[in-house]
Amino acid sequence: MPKLQKTIVSEVRFSGVGVHTGNMTNLTFKPAPADTGIRFIRTDIPQSPEIPALIEYVVETARGTTLGRDFNGQMVKAHTVEHVLAAIASLEIDNIRVEMDNNEPPIGDGSSRPFLDILKKAGTVELDAPRQYFDLPKVVSVNDGSVQLVASPSNELRISFTIDFEHHILRSQYASFPISGETFDKELADARTFCLARDVEHLRAQGLIKGGSLQSAVVIGEKGIENKEPLRYPDEFVRHKILDLLGDLTLLGRPLRAHVISIKSGHRSNVKLVQELKKVYDEVERQKKGPVFDINAIAGMLPHRYPFLMVDRILELEEGKRVVGLKNVTINEPFFQGHFPDHPVFPGVLIVEALAQTGAFMVLHSVENYHQKLLYFAAIDKVRFRKPVMPGDQLRFELDLVSFKRGICKMEGKALVDGQVVCEAELTAAVVDRKT
Repeated sequence: MPKLQKTIVSEVRFSGVGVHTGNMTNLTFKPAPADTGIRFIRTDIPQSPEIPALIEYVVETARGTTLGRDFNGQMVKAHTVEHVLAAIASLEIDNIRVEMDNNEPPIGDGSSRPFLDILKKAGTVELDAPRQYFDLPKVVSVNDGSVQLVASPSNELRISFTIDFEHHILRSQYASFPISGETFDKELADARTFCLARDVEHLRAQGLIKGGSLQSAVVIGEKGIENKEPLRYPDEFVRHKILDLLGDLTLLGRPLRAHVISIKSGHRSNVKLVQELKKVYDEVERQKKGPVFDINAIAGMLPHRYPFLMVDRILELEEGKRVVGLKNVTINEPFFQGHFPDHPVFPGVLIVEALAQTGAFMVLHSVENYHQKLLYFAAIDKVRFRKPVMPGDQLRFELDLVSFKRGICKMEGKALVDGQVVCEAELTAAVVDRKT
């Protein structure tokens, strides 16, 4: 397995019709620097909004996985991304820009083959950054009636899948493959999406498969396969389900090492599994960054008290390097009585104060006899307020320690709400004795 991240060498293009929207899309794969991840870019929209290929951005799972995000009050989407993601994942590409001049990638022949071939043509190159795998530490499962998904620890990614349809031709199939570039190329990339002929009109009534045809999917009728082209594998249907699941697993944002076993899952349940895997991943990462400190621990470190203790929890602490704090904003804050009472807005100066208190916790936690010390702030520079903070918001404070010499420290920090920066500043402070 590669130790370094990868991207593609050169820009490549592919064009065609989206299976569900029926829209014509020109898709362009472009190289990206380390730690960019996989990003879909809608070049047909002003300012070309980007949608990260991450589980947090999944907005629909009806007959495909759709990503989306709010951009200037508009929901921007990238429909049916799983076939593209499966091809990217099979080549172990970590960083890539997928530009689209419409809202759905081309369906091609219904498989990942067109994307795989064009990406192989582009070539891959290693970047000067380590590849971060997620080694699943425990069993994770999703149960939804007859649908079951289980992920268990393994030293490689393997997908085992069982399908079982109430149809005299399709019926039950099972397959299991270790996921590698070679295996995907030979055993999975050519497997096409499929549907039952009896479901076609219902799907069209739902506004789906507007771009579907016998050239882009296998259609299973009552008498057999309706396509002129025969099946590419005897068990092509279950192989395509493995392909779909691989694409959905890519939304974890890290290459996964686990054995994933699926019984009859679709995109909806696949996404649920990835959400559960993400919870485990976040907890593993949190434990690496040190313990969580509650309000009692914070009050034991800082001299502030109600109503001026502005931090509720410390989420992450890298000793002498970085800290992440949290504050829940409620309408019960005492200052809302007099600060724009008819339009409650969290005072900007108090956002900076809360940012400073979070930084003070990090600094004092790293010094000896912290209970005998105070942190006095000497300067606050480059303060920028990006958007107002309202009751009901949750403020997240992220600060990095830039320098700490002779008792003088400098920090860079930002406050965020829902992942968007609302305030940023540079803070300079001095550690002094409480008696002084």
